[in-house]
Amino acid sequence: MPKPSPQVPAVRLVDGSDGITVGVAAAAWAISWFVGNLLGSLVVGLFRPADSSVTAPVWVTALGAMALWSPILVGIREVSRRYGSGSVRSDMRLSFRPIDLVGVPIGVLTQLVVLRLVYWPLEALWPRTFSSPQLEKSARNLYDSADGLWLLVLILMVVVGAPLVEELLYRGLLQGAFVRRIDDVLAVVLVAAWFAIIHFRPVEYPGLFVIGLVLGVCALVTRRLGMSVVAHCAFNATGLIWVATR
Repeated sequence: MPKPSPQVPAVRLVDGSDGITVGVAAAAWAISWFVGNLLGSLVVGLFRPADSSVTAPVWVTALGAMALWSPILVGIREVSRRYGSGSVRSDMRLSFRPIDLVGVPIGVLTQLVVLRLVYWPLEALWPRTFSSPQLEKSARNLYDSADGLWLLVLILMVVVGAPLVEELLYRGLLQGAFVRRIDDVLAVVLVAAWFAIIHFRPVEYPGLFVIGLVLGVCALVTRRLGMSVVAHCAFNATGLIWVATR
């Protein structure tokens, strides 16, 4: 009589990336995030104005961002090399198709409509905490610190750099690992909450959580990062334009 095969839990795998477990992804995130923030803080601390009340120039912020993003990108590359197929594009599902342009209206509407609906009852209950000036404070300070060529640098940093790195890290690495092991919806919610909390700006938590959900759904439905990257770019660009024109 042949022996029955042992019961093995079903695990949904993506070609070449089955070795990128939740533990591997979480460890890579923790190490790269810690090293990146340490380097970014050191760079900003070295070059920012002595007067802490003065916003650092954009070139200082850009250097800090590069110091923050570099370990994250190196970490993702190492995860792919050691535990995946060796191709970041394949393991993180980074590909673009014409349909991903749908991300533009998704990002714009999330910024202009969905976030307003989220914050409307919060502002009604706690007007001093969730007023528009409070929500726009960090973005306005950043925009006001730039002019001329540095405004272009700011736009590239906020509209291109940050969305690409964050989508690779959160929707590519973390959500990609979670959806292979747990329920899809739970994976999207967990990573959206992770994405919001780690920004350490409590007044922005509701909005960050909502955009995290939107981007997570984009990645989940398409099984790629193209649409989530485009939506993230459009979301950030709309926020920057909103601040610039008010």
